[in-house]
Amino acid sequence: MSDEVMQDNMQHTMQDNKNPWNADLTDPMLRLRLASERLSIVRYVFLVQVEDGIASADERASLEYADAVLIGWPETDASDVITPDAAQLDDIDEQMRVMEQHIAKFSAMERDHDIVGMTDTLIRVTERVAGIRSIYQPDFPLPTFAEIRRVVQDEWDEDMDKIDPDNASPTADSIEQETADADKEQQAEKQAEKQAEQQADGAQKSGASA
Repeated sequence: MSDEVMQDNMQHTMQDNKNPWNADLTDPMLRLRLASERLSIVRYVFLVQVEDGIASADERASLEYADAVLIGWPETDASDVITPDAAQLDDIDEQMRVMEQHIAKFSAMERDHDIVGMTDTLIRVTERVAGIRSIYQPDFPLPTFAEIRRVVQDEWDEDMDKIDPDNASPTADSIEQETADADKEQQAEKQAEKQAEQQADGAQKSGASA
């Protein structure tokens, strides 16, 4: 086999490794599909890890953030989807590069059963996918994680109150009532001590008189 043939075969092999799905890498709309597929996989893996127990507020929020970014994911020919220009494609490629770095970390955390790390990394992956979608679909309103987190925290607190009402966060009125009750109890104790002292003094005086 000639050197030229070997080089051609090697080049084709490298291209196949970089593009095992035989996608058209020159298609500017390709990243729109790949971004949603990658986030969907990461989201599913995370869901499997946390579905057996009661998810924390952070875990719920990370899942709902991914859902919010994926919901109604557009087709490439949708009327509100634009074709990115060269500068926008460079931005998308950078977003995807960072996204893949986070996904690699996510996979390592999954092997280590690091749920806290996976929770944070799912958020980072979702942020990158949200950035990609906002370029392709600039008029679509995407929530931030902070907005999702506030709503989920309120829902989580409410759910926890239903499970264990005794652990409910005290309100201002309940704190004021508890303080007033404590003051009354302290005053009653002081009054009882005073009466006991008076009775003791009275008994001593009676004994001295006798």
